[in-house]
Amino acid sequence: MSNSSTQSNQSALYTLVTVWFFWSFVAASNGILIPLFKEKFELQQWQAQLVDFAFYAAYFVGSILYFVVSGIIKGDVLNRIGYKNGIIYGLIISAVGTILFYPAAELKSFPILLSALFIVGLGFSLQQTATQPFMIALGDPATGAQRINLGGAVNNLGGTIGPALISYAIFGSISADAAKNASIDSVKAPYLILGVVFALFAVFFKLSKLPRITNDEDVEIGTGALKYPQLLLGMSAIFVYVGVEVTIGSNLGEYLKVTENLESSQISKYVSLFWGSMMVGRWTASIGNFNLSESTKQILKFVVPFVAFAVVLGVNALSGNEVQDLLPYGLCIFIMIGAFFASQEKPVKTLLIYTACGAITSLLGVIFTGKIALFLLISGGLFCSVLWPSIFSLGTAGLGKYTNQGAAFLIMMILGGAVIPVVQGILADSIGIQLSYLLAVACFGYLFFFGIRVQAVLRKQNIDFDKEVVKNTGKGH
Repeated sequence: MSNSSTQSNQSALYTLVTVWFFWSFVAASNGILIPLFKEKFELQQWQAQLVDFAFYAAYFVGSILYFVVSGIIKGDVLNRIGYKNGIIYGLIISAVGTILFYPAAELKSFPILLSALFIVGLGFSLQQTATQPFMIALGDPATGAQRINLGGAVNNLGGTIGPALISYAIFGSISADAAKNASIDSVKAPYLILGVVFALFAVFFKLSKLPRITNDEDVEIGTGALKYPQLLLGMSAIFVYVGVEVTIGSNLGEYLKVTENLESSQISKYVSLFWGSMMVGRWTASIGNFNLSESTKQILKFVVPFVAFAVVLGVNALSGNEVQDLLPYGLCIFIMIGAFFASQEKPVKTLLIYTACGAITSLLGVIFTGKIALFLLISGGLFCSVLWPSIFSLGTAGLGKYTNQGAAFLIMMILGGAVIPVVQGILADSIGIQLSYLLAVACFGYLFFFGIRVQAVLRKQNIDFDKEVVKNTGKGH
């Protein structure tokens, strides 16, 4: 592999990760919209969680449309239009959704606001279906999780900034009065601006020189990928993983209102800390993507998590939040660093260790009270942080000509982010918000089981990513 080809793939990787920023920026900002809409539209907790239902259900519908269109054109959509155009069209669809926030707010219509979020999510569905197999194809499949982790690192920078920025744009300050004085009209400007940014990035991708990478085998349409047990397991795991990630953050506003007596304008730093925890984990896991000496990497594994934590604190300090009370959360980060070293950057081992930690901290968060319980629940973000790339890589391993199809099935299961938060909302309305977090414990427990089961399935097919992690050569397919 020539140096120019390697550099071209690296350049393509850095271009692709830019779009990841928006996925989490919007998703995390839903945590600000949920308590606002609950108050202004006088909703129950489960009804407020329809914000996430609309957004994440779009991924499921988008994947169904992907298969329908593939059937109509008798060929795989992405192989027909190309990964690059898939991203561009997805950005345009999302831009249309954000623009709909204006008439929705003008009419004070909760259903239209949900429809706008649905369209944004529909665009994200196409972007993700195109982007992630593209990134895996930029190098050795065994190191695909490392490249997706790099995208995840950028993704959760958006998730850290989103709640703070959107909260400031809507409320103007963190005072209790700001929450009472805010109106639905306050969402107009920030989401219109976001729509313009989506459109500009569509132009950016149109002008970019991304390589033409497709599967070198005949791509199959239909449902042939479902014959692979690792894909079926991966689909269930993505459903549960996205569900637990979203439900922890989205129900946090209600948790803070009940246990800490905070208003919706005062929750942004905790929502930001949760999504920032995802960034802490993913920045740490992304170190392997860079051509550094082994000793430097070992040092950075301690330094980078706290640099990311400092970014979280800085973003919130700039938005007017007091951050001193967040400093003890550094102890949770030390635990995550230990988990990272123990996992040795191996997909299955990572799943087992991180999900075990997530289950334990979530259970302790239900048992304890006060800031200790709050930080334990928020630390679920640390232990969710690197699960997606591990699940995605394991779920698509060995699919060959069914890889694009398998990726679409996995993206479809982002539906978990629509269903599980609503389930927790129903639990919260019946048994209380703190006890409802037992659902997170159950989700982490299932993901632990997935790690054990999928490893056994893949080993029967002579696939074992944990046996040896091959260094990224930059080779495309």
